[in-house]
Amino acid sequence: MPKLGMEPIRRAALVKATIDEIGTAGTLDVTVGRIARRAGVSSALAHHYFGGKDDLFLAAMRHILTQYGAAVQARLSKANGPRERLDAVVRASFEQEQFSGHVVSAWLNFYVAAQSSPRAQRLLKVYQRRLRSNLVHDLRPLVGARAPVAAETVAALIDGLYIRAALAPGQSAPEDAAGRVLRLLDMVIAEVT
Repeated sequence: MPKLGMEPIRRAALVKATIDEIGTAGTLDVTVGRIARRAGVSSALAHHYFGGKDDLFLAAMRHILTQYGAAVQARLSKANGPRERLDAVVRASFEQEQFSGHVVSAWLNFYVAAQSSPRAQRLLKVYQRRLRSNLVHDLRPLVGARAPVAAETVAALIDGLYIRAALAPGQSAPEDAAGRVLRLLDMVIAEVT
């Protein structure tokens, strides 16, 4: 069995520490030194592995997006038919793991960073295209040519309700937000049939 080197372990620790530091601070205004200390490595090693804070943050967001993608895939693997697949995508978007305080802080800072960082903007567009593609794929058999517009509406609702639920914990539970999106989906589908 191949030996796992220290680099992947340290990289993972730095990614987790980045998410935790941003979550604790509530902002991207954290230093590589603070992140490195939390990860138990030197600042120089963090710079060696990632280059700088922006690179660390993008790696952290890729990690969060990978976890989200895995949650979507796990739910999709159990779904039968387009309507169940839509349900899977929506429910994965509102899973409890996406609502941990540190993940919420990372997402909110990611949206802000995408306004000024071309690399963050590209990563955000990848997330948005994948979400839209999943939605269009399963809306098309249900609503035909209206699928792209319906997918944009549902994607915007997912993102908007996520932000609202994340910023007002206790007022709107994630499952309530998922239910609202799914009710809208049912209305859109019912208009066609």
